[in-house]
Amino acid sequence: MSLTRKKGFYKQEVNKTAWELPKTYVSPTHVGSGAYGAVCSAIDKRSGEKVAIKKLSRPFQSEIFAKRAYRELLLLKHMQHENVIGLLDVFTPASSLRNFHDFYLVMPFMQTDLQKIMGMEFSEDKIQYLVYQMLKGLKYIHSAGVVHRDLKPGNLAVNEDCELKVSGPQQAQSGGGRLSTTEPLQAAPEASSLSKLLLPMSPEPQILDFGLARHADAEMTGYVVTRWYRAPEVILSWMHYNQTVDIWSVGCIMAEMLTGKTLFKGKDYLDQLTQILKVTGVPGAEFVQKLNDKAAKAYIQSLPQSPKKDFTQLFPKASPQATDLLEKILELDVDKRLTASQALTHPFFEPFWDPEEETEAQQPFVDPLEHQKLTVDEWKQHIYKEIVNFSPVARKDSRRRSGMKLQ
Repeated sequence: MSLTRKKGFYKQEVNKTAWELPKTYVSPTHVGSGAYGAVCSAIDKRSGEKVAIKKLSRPFQSEIFAKRAYRELLLLKHMQHENVIGLLDVFTPASSLRNFHDFYLVMPFMQTDLQKIMGMEFSEDKIQYLVYQMLKGLKYIHSAGVVHRDLKPGNLAVNEDCELKVSGPQQAQSGGGRLSTTEPLQAAPEASSLSKLLLPMSPEPQILDFGLARHADAEMTGYVVTRWYRAPEVILSWMHYNQTVDIWSVGCIMAEMLTGKTLFKGKDYLDQLTQILKVTGVPGAEFVQKLNDKAAKAYIQSLPQSPKKDFTQLFPKASPQATDLLEKILELDVDKRLTASQALTHPFFEPFWDPEEETEAQQPFVDPLEHQKLTVDEWKQHIYKEIVNFSPVARKDSRRRSGMKLQ
């Protein structure tokens, strides 16, 4: 036994990566890896349940990596909702701060994500149930003062009972719409595949992978899928944005579930905007006045006026309630777009509506070090302290079983 490792830990190679795990977690099996770490599944001997364990890739190689790691840990600790991924455990094999180099995040395990099943045909009641759960998760996240900003099918974990969790975004943003430009994301196509695997095995869909990066728009190269579900105000930074950026993404996902096709599959940012305006219509003077960006203003004013598409023709198989909801969430003007709370009360969700399940965060998410410029060693001290002081919180089990299988 190494003197630098705590008692009760064992070492095992998983997919050519050295893992050091407490003996309570057995049968580690490789699940996936990405730019920021690796994930394996394991069995928690205490409960017999399968969990997902994430080993961060070199969390202390730079100040930015260390800050990301700290933020992800804080966000996961904060989230306690049946539709949002949260933290079951966090540990390090290090016996002291002096030999602290790695730590591991433990989350519930779920079988798949929405991206992998998007090709299937969804009945309207499945769509109601899944979208209702997405919105419940977002209502909770937003009530904590966090904006996801990168909601897409790969960030929605689903199990065989059609239960979903929203995974934390890779650019989870706190502070109600402050756009940070200090930490550009070095986009890697595989970065999202890691998020997809960290899906909690709880009774509903969940939202994943909080806080790895903060800002990724023009810097994102090759990571196209993200753009298709993003609100136009985030893609173009053309006007102020608020938490309804995530509601736009829900609209894009819901539309794809109804038709089996990506709604706005832009080849680049301008093409993305063109495709969006074909559906929403070219906005008039009232909207243009709200644009902060002069180039965006000039561009919109240069376009010929075109009316909004008829959503009943765009989604011929959808019910009138479904098309009405889509019109209200795929709204170009952020001041008119529904919030998560408003969307949840829409008649479309009547079969599943349960206000008692639409809980909000008890406290806003606060990152006390958000504006601090610290050294790697200082970040390390803060993370070590968080790990040592962590006490697992019993996660709420779902109060409803849908009985709906994905098959």
